Amino acid sequence: QGALVESGGGLVQPGGSLRLSCAASGIVFSIHVMNWYRQAPGKQRELVATVTKEFRTNYGDSVKGRFIISRDNAKNTVYLQMNSLKPEDTAVYYCNAQFYGVEYWGQGTQVTVAS
Repeated sequence: QGALVESGGGLVQPGGSLRLSCAASGIVFSIHVMNWYRQAPGKQRELVATVTKEFRTNYGDSVKGRFIISRDNAKNTVYLQMNSLKPEDTAVYYCNAQFYGVEYWGQGTQVTVAS
């Protein structure tokens, strides 16, 4: 059974940076599309960034130019480098793996941007 475990969340000041990691196990990581989602209190879950198995990337409009998604297939890990963080980036960030309708979710990691 596949499992995803996120890490790297925490409290950061506006303008700061964080790097989230998501380690996968029990799946053939290299064939999965990997996504980062986030959910702020009282809001719907939002797609933040995607990296395909061909290493193509896509970003939500609110994070373009600030966040970078990457993957390391040798380590079965996907990363989200978050720069120039804003208070509105505060949310629980979730890792997601997709392969032809089958998907897995991590438990989430809290990111709080506040001074």
